[in-house]
Amino acid sequence: MVLEAVSGHIATVFGATGFLGRYLVSKLAKHGTQVVIPYRDEDAKRFLKVTGDLGQIVSLEFDARNEQNIIEAVRHSDIVYNLIGRAYETKNFKYSQVHVDVAGRIAAICREQGVSRLVHVSALNADVNSPSEFLKTKALGEKVVKAAFPDVTIVRPGWLYGIDDKFLNRMGMTEGYQFLINRGQTRVRPVHVEDVARALEKMEGDESTVGQTYELFGSQEYTFGEVHDIVDSLIKRRTVRINVPTRIALRFTKLLSLLPWPYISPDEIIRMGISDQISPGAKTFEDLGIAPKDLEASALTVVRRYRQNSWFDAPPPDPRVGKFKTDHIVY
Repeated sequence: MVLEAVSGHIATVFGATGFLGRYLVSKLAKHGTQVVIPYRDEDAKRFLKVTGDLGQIVSLEFDARNEQNIIEAVRHSDIVYNLIGRAYETKNFKYSQVHVDVAGRIAAICREQGVSRLVHVSALNADVNSPSEFLKTKALGEKVVKAAFPDVTIVRPGWLYGIDDKFLNRMGMTEGYQFLINRGQTRVRPVHVEDVARALEKMEGDESTVGQTYELFGSQEYTFGEVHDIVDSLIKRRTVRINVPTRIALRFTKLLSLLPWPYISPDEIIRMGISDQISPGAKTFEDLGIAPKDLEASALTVVRRYRQNSWFDAPPPDPRVGKFKTDHIVY
C-alpha cells in the first residue's frame, strides 16, 4: 500500500455521506488532508474509512441541532465544507430547518471557533422568489450564511449525475414508459459529480476563491427530453413518453411522500419545470481551470447497467454523427 503524504491540513465535511460528499472526502484524503466526517448513521459512513490512510478519516457522531457537536467537529479544522441538504422533507427536518437554520448555525460556529475557510454548497437557480421551496430555502440559507461568515465561498451546482445518482439512473431504470414534466422542454445543464468535487477540493488551497460565488454546471445545455434521448440511445431501447400535467404529478407525488423513502418529491416536480439560469457575474469552472465532462461522453458509465446482455459491451454511439436520436413517442 502506498501511503499518501500528510499535508497537515484538516477539513470538516458536513454531508460527507451524501452523493457529492463521498467524492469530496475521497479527493481531500487522497492529497493528504485529514478529513473530519460528522455523521448521523453509523452504517452510512463506514465506506468512507477506506478513502484515506490510517488516521486520516475521523468520524464524529453529531446532531445538527446540538451546537456542542458542531463545535467538536470544526474546532480543529482549517476549512469547513457544508454540503448538508435534503431532496425531500421529513417529519424531523423541513427544508427551512436544513437549508437555513442548520446552515446558519454551522456558519456562526465556524466564525466563533476561528475557522479560516467556509465553503457552503447551495444550488443552481436558488432564488428567494422561486416556486420551489427547496430553491427558495437554499437562497435564504445563502443570505444567513453570508451574514454569519462574510468570507464564505458559495457554490451552486446544477443537476448532478454520476454513479449511483438519482438523475440518469432514474431515467435508465424506467422500462417501457417514461413520464415527462413540461413535455420535457425544461432546459438544464447537468454536471458530473466528480467535476464539482474536484472544484470543491481545489478551493481548499486557492485563496482567490474566498468570498466568491461559483455556479458549476455542465458544458452543454439540454432539454430533459434530450437527456432522455441520450440515455435511451446509450441503453439501445425504445420508450413511450407520456407528458404528465404538473398538477396531476404533484398530487401523485404527495401520495408517494407518505412512503418512508419517497421515490420523488412534489418539490422536485416543481424543479423539473424550472430551466437553469446562470447568474451574471458568477464565477464558473473556467475560473478554476477545470473543463467539465460532456454528458454524452460520460453518461454510459452510469447507465450501462440497464443494457440488455446482448449489447452490454457495445461502444457508445459516435457523437460526431450528430445529435442523439431515438425512436420514442410523446403523448
